[in-house]
Amino acid sequence: MSIIEESFKQLYPEKEFNYSAVLEYSGKFRGYNARVQLNKFSRQLTFKLSRKWDGVNKDIQMGLIQSLLARILKDKVSTMQIDLYELFLKNLSDTLPRTKTHPVLEESFTRVNEKYFAGLMSMPNFELKESINLLGTYEYSTDTLSITQMLLDKRELLDYVMYHELLHKKHKFSSKNGRHSCHTNAFRDDERKFENHEQLEKELNYLVTKNSAKRKIKGFFNFW
Repeated sequence: MSIIEESFKQLYPEKEFNYSAVLEYSGKFRGYNARVQLNKFSRQLTFKLSRKWDGVNKDIQMGLIQSLLARILKDKVSTMQIDLYELFLKNLSDTLPRTKTHPVLEESFTRVNEKYFAGLMSMPNFELKESINLLGTYEYSTDTLSITQMLLDKRELLDYVMYHELLHKKHKFSSKNGRHSCHTNAFRDDERKFENHEQLEKELNYLVTKNSAKRKIKGFFNFW
C-alpha cells in the first residue's frame, strides 16, 4: 500500500480509495513546500513534494499528504498525523539556516526586535520583492521574510510591515479541522501594539492606491 493510499484510508476509513496516485520529490520547490493536483477525468492524484521531504518521518509526511487531500477535496478534518505535520512546520524556523539578507531590512529588524520583542526574536532570511499590492510576506517553510522594495526609503512604514511579518513568525498559525488561520485574535491584539498603528495602516493603503494608479497610467502611455 502506497503512503498516499495509507494516508487516505486513515483520513477516510469508511471510503474506498478509487484513485491512481503518484508521488514525486522535486528540487524545484522552496523549503518544505508541496502541492497536489487532481485530474477529475482520470482520477489521478499527483503529489509533488520538495526534495527536502524525502527522508522525513513517515507520520509527518502522511500529515502533509492528508492536509493536501483535505484541501483539494474541500473537507474539514483533523488527524494525529496532521497535528504532527503542523508541529513540524511550526518548529522549522528554529532549525533553518540563514542564507539571504539585506542591510536595510536587517536594520529594520534590529529596531523592531529591540523595541517590540525585547531582542528575543531570531533573525529570519530576508528578500526584497518588486510588488505594489503585496507589501510583505513570511514563509514558514524557509523562514523567509519578504518586503516590497518601495518601502526601503520609508522607515516608519518599513518597520510597521516588518513588525507585522515578524508577528507571523511569533504566532505561527492556529489550526481547526485542517484549516490554518494566521491572523488570530492574539495576532491582531499584538498588531495594535505598534505605535501609531491606525495612522500607518492609512498611509500604507494610500501608498498602495497611489502606486497602483501610477502603474495604470504608465501602462496606458506605454501602450500608445
